Amino acid sequence: MTEPAALSSAAKQERLVDEEEEFLEAQPFDLLAVPVIGPLLRWRHSRTLLQIPLLAISIVMIFEGLLGPTLSPKNMATVLTWVHFRGALVVAILCAGNLFCLSCPFMLVRNFMRKWIHPRFAWPRRLRNKWIPIALFVAVLFSYELFGLWASPWLTAWVILGYFAAVLIVDGLFTHGTFCKYVCPIGQFNFVASTVSPLEVAVRDHEVCDGCATRDCIRGRREPSSPLVILQRGCELALFQPDKVGNMDCTFCLDCVHACPHDNVGILGRLPAGELMSDPHRSGIGRFSRRNDIAALALVFCFGALMNAFGMVSPVYTVENWLERTLHFQNQAGVLAILFTAVIVVEPVLLLGLAAWITRAWAGVKNSWLGVTVRYAYALSPLGFGMWLAHYGYHFFTGLYTIVPVTQNALAEIGWPILGQPQWTLVGLPKTVVEPIEFGFLLLGLAGSMLVAWRLAQDDSEKHPMRAFAPWGVLCVILFLCCAWLMTQPMDMRATMLAG
Repeated sequence: MTEPAALSSAAKQERLVDEEEEFLEAQPFDLLAVPVIGPLLRWRHSRTLLQIPLLAISIVMIFEGLLGPTLSPKNMATVLTWVHFRGALVVAILCAGNLFCLSCPFMLVRNFMRKWIHPRFAWPRRLRNKWIPIALFVAVLFSYELFGLWASPWLTAWVILGYFAAVLIVDGLFTHGTFCKYVCPIGQFNFVASTVSPLEVAVRDHEVCDGCATRDCIRGRREPSSPLVILQRGCELALFQPDKVGNMDCTFCLDCVHACPHDNVGILGRLPAGELMSDPHRSGIGRFSRRNDIAALALVFCFGALMNAFGMVSPVYTVENWLERTLHFQNQAGVLAILFTAVIVVEPVLLLGLAAWITRAWAGVKNSWLGVTVRYAYALSPLGFGMWLAHYGYHFFTGLYTIVPVTQNALAEIGWPILGQPQWTLVGLPKTVVEPIEFGFLLLGLAGSMLVAWRLAQDDSEKHPMRAFAPWGVLCVILFLCCAWLMTQPMDMRATMLAG
């Protein structure tokens, strides 16, 4: 009797394990089901609650930048913008998703404005792509180096003011989420980075959506007795939840969560970068393989990370001096233009073009040269994000405590020294702690890019997947080595007291 009973117990245990695995597969992690956090995010005014503190900080940064100390390490505008904001942004995306767009203070001011000013125009169809934000993204990186934004609290304050003005002008004229989807360079950065996040706003049960007749997630929830009255707006970025795939163009605004009458939209766990491994039709976007503009955005995201880091290491000054002497340039703008063109345009064209040519010739992939290039461009996004994490994380962690003395100083300047005298010796974590973290970020990025490239190669060439993968694997390793070399070079500690 004992042995059969033991077998029966083991069988029951095995069945319970199998059922638990099936349940976990059917019920992925949902952030909205987490105690405290879930109910808070479900609250209709949760986004406003998150936006108000950031708006207050933005206002303080503007006044501090215009009226505060001219030395950047002592000014809240430069320290918060170029040390803390950028580092917190990428770490948040790595851990959860597009949390900055969720709590964006620019949208709070824009929504307040729209109570009185109602946009009347639709964004021109020919501009419904990523080319304008790509140009703005490059312009931001270029201006950062040319004008030394990290060293100028005054210019940093005007950048913040300019952002508010741009949001109000664009979304004051054009309907829906035009600025976020077609203009905002920070938003585009967040969109690409969020493709490797572990969470996404997604439908829980597609069968529920199949039976939904109202489509409130995109149309908005309306007053039954008066359909023209919208009680809760739907997705302003034209992402229909049942057909939405991944985080591209998703601002995590949670409008779809609040609008869904069936409570069928959650913030679900998923495989990071999983959305880059396939090419389905995506609501509001189409297929990645047919979006040359989004592929270009992914490449600017990746190679822009290299250029941004290269601008802060010692070898860049040797290269710049050599270009000035050779080409007889009288100003830095021409030198920077050559460097940016070489790194962000020429380098990706040559490297990806060669990899695409080898893939077609060696693996027999039948897609056109441009088609192969566009398809595999997305595989570089995880590595690019790893570089942004390593670079911004380096400044963030090594300057982690600088927020304390600049806050002490700002309060003391207005005659309210309640936090005491500024402790300028507070900086951040030691480099011996930070350096292993940044190389860990790079390795994660490399692993993600290799995995995406391998999955794409398997789909493109059933007979010779290794041949299709090899050129892209080699390209990922080359870029990883470039990133690792950059992170081993002496780097400017901009906007901190360690700046040389």
